[in-house]
Amino acid sequence: MSKGHVPAAVPAKPYVLERLRDPRTAAVYLSAAAGEDDPGAFLHALRNVTEALGGISRIATRTGLNRQQLYRTLSREGNPELRSLTKILNASGLQFIVAPKPARSRQRGQTRLNRGIPSTGKIRVGVNKTP
Repeated sequence: MSKGHVPAAVPAKPYVLERLRDPRTAAVYLSAAAGEDDPGAFLHALRNVTEALGGISRIATRTGLNRQQLYRTLSREGNPELRSLTKILNASGLQFIVAPKPARSRQRGQTRLNRGIPSTGKIRVGVNKTP
């Protein structure tokens, strides 16, 4: 029994990097990663955006951060300061945006908002409109 010709799989990374060159796509991608329970997911996503925009060296030059430090910062085990993240996002044409989480239904239809408990904020990434 012949299986016939099976096309080769298309590598996902080049496809993802091509799409991440668009600031709006990058913002949605990073926002989704920020919503994960794994902080390493956001750093991995930010590294992909950095790669899509010319690589670590280019972002290091734009931010004034040390290239080796930037590699460590954007690793899954990285623990960057907010200042470093802000510089990386700015160099990528993006910015942090803090917004309230959408209210979710609780038991008996109650939400945090209608029980008088303030909603916790959620960090999103948006397109920086200033160059």
